[in-house]
Amino acid sequence: MSHILAIDQGTTSSRAILFDEALKIVAVSQEEFPQHYPESGWVEHECSDLWTTTAATCRGVMEKAGVRATDIAGIGITNQRETTLVWDRKTGKPIHNAIVWQDRRTSAFCHELKDAGHEPTVTEKTGLLLDPYFSATKVAWILDHVEGARARAEAGELAFGTVDSWLIWNLTEGHTHVTDATNAARTMLYDIRKGRWSSTMCEMLGIPMSMLPEVKDCAADFGMARADLFGAEIPILGVAGDQQAATIGQACFSPGMLKSTYGTGCFALLNTGEELVTSQNRLLSTIAYQLDGKRTYALEGSIFIAGAVVQWLRDGLRIIRDAKETQAMAEAADASQGLVLVPAFTGLGAPYWNAECRGAVFGLTRNSGPQEFARAALESVGYQTRDLLEAMHADWSGAGEAALRVDGGMSASDWAMQFLADITGAPVDRPQVLETTAMGAAWLAGQRAGIYPDMAGFAETWALERQFDPAMEDAAREEKYAAWKRAVAAAQAF
Repeated sequence: MSHILAIDQGTTSSRAILFDEALKIVAVSQEEFPQHYPESGWVEHECSDLWTTTAATCRGVMEKAGVRATDIAGIGITNQRETTLVWDRKTGKPIHNAIVWQDRRTSAFCHELKDAGHEPTVTEKTGLLLDPYFSATKVAWILDHVEGARARAEAGELAFGTVDSWLIWNLTEGHTHVTDATNAARTMLYDIRKGRWSSTMCEMLGIPMSMLPEVKDCAADFGMARADLFGAEIPILGVAGDQQAATIGQACFSPGMLKSTYGTGCFALLNTGEELVTSQNRLLSTIAYQLDGKRTYALEGSIFIAGAVVQWLRDGLRIIRDAKETQAMAEAADASQGLVLVPAFTGLGAPYWNAECRGAVFGLTRNSGPQEFARAALESVGYQTRDLLEAMHADWSGAGEAALRVDGGMSASDWAMQFLADITGAPVDRPQVLETTAMGAAWLAGQRAGIYPDMAGFAETWALERQFDPAMEDAAREEKYAAWKRAVAAAQAF
């Protein structure tokens, strides 16, 4: 058994990637699925879409590579975090669509809890802030808005899970209701200091603890994928939320190491080791990974819109047909126009945490066109990343001056990564393997199966493809960043 099957279940698509015994990619299979927007600020997925596309891509990648289930030593799962599912324990049928991490429907409820003085307790227990982003208020919403759901939950008939739990439930035909510490840490129901579900948080939100999955290490025995799916049973041996999996895949194992992933959103994680750092700048304290019962913590900054701003250029404005076009357009844009785009389509994430803010464009002229919009879109990701890095350095002296390791789809853009280095004034390291999220999940499962090296051995395999060094003058950098800060302030004021 020389292969590992990595499942990477994301916000807009599901992917399966096969890795060989040398942790090299053998084959990839991917399927997109539709997003549903029932009301402004609401985002949902069909629960069945998450499962069927995952199962189909797993079978597809095995067929593409000519690999049988008996060749696979284990499955590693990484997933979009915070997205919330509730289903019937007996039938396995969801009682509502999955409510996606981007969804803002519980904003008013979060404000009520803040006004009642609950946010300090939330931060103390969970490391998080009171925001619709996290799973807990989404669960409460489902219990309050689906007829009979609360009574059924209190009777022990309903199960809650993030996407990893839902996939494992289906892979094991309902035999296993589990999650890992990194996904649990994103629910706003988990005490990250004590490493267990918080009765305080569950009581605050009216969520029966009987709904919650068992929490395991990131590398553990999560159950067996049933034989009828792939031709033989395959053990599920690794699970981590997507941003933590990317942190692992980037080998950010030492305190002070920093990675930023550019997918639908952007997520920067700073390894703080055994120290749980409480942010004074509205960053999140979270679990980076948990191995052999030992928790490693991180500071995290979450940006809701990164790659999604390029999708908006394509699907909303229809000024591009492919994301790759943005690089040439940004290069050809009139830089003197100074367009600033604040992509707060679903609110602003860290360090602002403004759920009501919406997107805005500043500096428009008659000459502003598709090229300037493309440039402003790419620049917005760099500005938001600088917001996060400045907050991290203010929060923790151990942040140091380590290079930023990047991954995710947008990191393939040389222009975007050069601007990121320019606006942050720090080097940006892009690895040879950009599939760091799937690689992190694969390594967790592979080292559990005994076919991959330990943490130190894995870290030695990390290889640099290109370093982007700052080339912008200090005065220009600060002038552009000041314009961004003014734009954010104006968008929030509106």
